[in-house]
Amino acid sequence: MYASMTKPIDAGQQLFNEALMGIAAPLRGLINTDNDRAGIAKTGVLKTITDMIANRTGDWSIAPQDKETMDRQMIVWNFLLDYYFRAETDGWQRLPDTAAMLVGIHSGTWLTMDAWSFCAAWYRRFNGERVLHGTAHDVLMALPGLGAYFRKVGVIPAKRESVSAAFSAGHDVVIWPGGEVDAMRSWEKRDTVVLGGRKGFIRQAIRSGVPIVPVATVGGHDTVFVLAEGRKLAKMLGLKKILRCDMAPLILGFPFGVTLEAFPMHIPLPAKIRTEILEPVEIDSDPDRADDKDYLDRKYKEIESRIQDGVNRLAKKRKGWIFR
Repeated sequence: MYASMTKPIDAGQQLFNEALMGIAAPLRGLINTDNDRAGIAKTGVLKTITDMIANRTGDWSIAPQDKETMDRQMIVWNFLLDYYFRAETDGWQRLPDTAAMLVGIHSGTWLTMDAWSFCAAWYRRFNGERVLHGTAHDVLMALPGLGAYFRKVGVIPAKRESVSAAFSAGHDVVIWPGGEVDAMRSWEKRDTVVLGGRKGFIRQAIRSGVPIVPVATVGGHDTVFVLAEGRKLAKMLGLKKILRCDMAPLILGFPFGVTLEAFPMHIPLPAKIRTEILEPVEIDSDPDRADDKDYLDRKYKEIESRIQDGVNRLAKKRKGWIFR
């Protein structure tokens, strides 16, 4: 199945990009009549959107997860972990005794089931006695309903202030540095580690004096198929300035089939998800290291390499799609 899908995806990418150029042209005229992209988020509706996102992501807390909410939702998550995604999470013994920054990859566009299943498995193992904060994109934190839910289950914005506060409280934090570039990468890149070249998480670990624990995972990419990443459309619509997003992915998912997913609009498929917690990477706590480009590059490559090796190892266990 995997091999048979590669060529159609490659061929579809170019056709899709060309089609999007035509679709986006009138939209670009509406939102950017002066051809000044720098001003796209400064007027009218666009300013309202960016202001709403900024205001809502400023509302965060490092309080432990709401136990009543967590215990109630674990009834559902226990079923999803055991029977729907048949999740396997290994390597718990490698966790340090003190707070750590867990760093990994995630897939599934806006609904990253590999990330959510890991957080659910963590809560099931520690029952709230070791707090893990997930981190989320600003747009997700700002969505009505979903943002409030995120706050109840301990999710915080992927920002220095919130992450620093969590570490200061002795909590663990899981970060996916690749952001949307990682979560929305095309299906053919499902086993390629994408950290997006972003090294801010290493600087954060230095400042907070915590080790980095790489996490490898596979399976999330099969909960929805990303046919094309839509980078050109995202650029034309100025999504980077509006929503801090470089992608406008075309997906094949349930129940709407082929869809341009500007926001969550698919039900994740029951792909098997495998996750492994890897050996910690010790990080120098000398604050000067945060400005040492060579040190940052070296640690970035080490972390990326460890995660890639883990992904390669987990990918070899595949025996199909749903039953594997």
